[in-house]
Amino acid sequence: MQNRKNKAVTFSFDDGVTQDIRLIEIFDRYSLKCTFNLNSELLGLPGELIREGVKVSHNKIEPGKVREIYKGHEIAAHTLTHPNLAQLTDENEILRQVVEDRKKLSALAGYDVKGMAYPGGGVNYTKEVAELLRKHSAAAYARTTVATFGFSPPEDLMTLHPTVHMINFKKLFELADEFLAAKADAPMIFYIWGHSYEFDIADTWDEVERFCERIAGKPDVLYGTNSEVLL
Repeated sequence: MQNRKNKAVTFSFDDGVTQDIRLIEIFDRYSLKCTFNLNSELLGLPGELIREGVKVSHNKIEPGKVREIYKGHEIAAHTLTHPNLAQLTDENEILRQVVEDRKKLSALAGYDVKGMAYPGGGVNYTKEVAELLRKHSAAAYARTTVATFGFSPPEDLMTLHPTVHMINFKKLFELADEFLAAKADAPMIFYIWGHSYEFDIADTWDEVERFCERIAGKPDVLYGTNSEVLL
């Protein structure tokens, strides 16, 4: 961690959708920091998804607006086109998806993009993919979607497991109470991940705001991007 505080909160949100703008407004209101994982070749494209029987927009941020929209937060890679890397058999294609995404996003961001999140749900990484990226991609960390429901620092930054999916609000608030009450004699990281479009499914934006208000502003907690907390 960057300072002597043993407790840290960090967020990681995927896909670079336009709902990120609303989420960033909330994060900024509470001085919270997030890492946003983007697919550079999908930026600017329209789209929609059906989730829980509800149609939600999945429109991507325009590439020319990336730097301004994500200012004050961190941009990270999510591959060029969002394939499940665990299902790819061509190592060159796996590397191209990650290495080229980092290069393109670095140009858009105006700084060196350090980390990434594995795209896709379910089993979206393997040890072999993680080793390949560790050796050849220059990615400093790679987040999975495997929730730990705990606060221990990661054992391996290339298979970085988050604490909880933010849409799981019941567990999210239970963990927040546990985290804030803890007396940290050793480092603790509350790592929350998700997709901002998920809050449109049942219009849970009020819950997002309530959680941010609950977790923010504690003097014994470091609030940082993934890189600020992990590297």
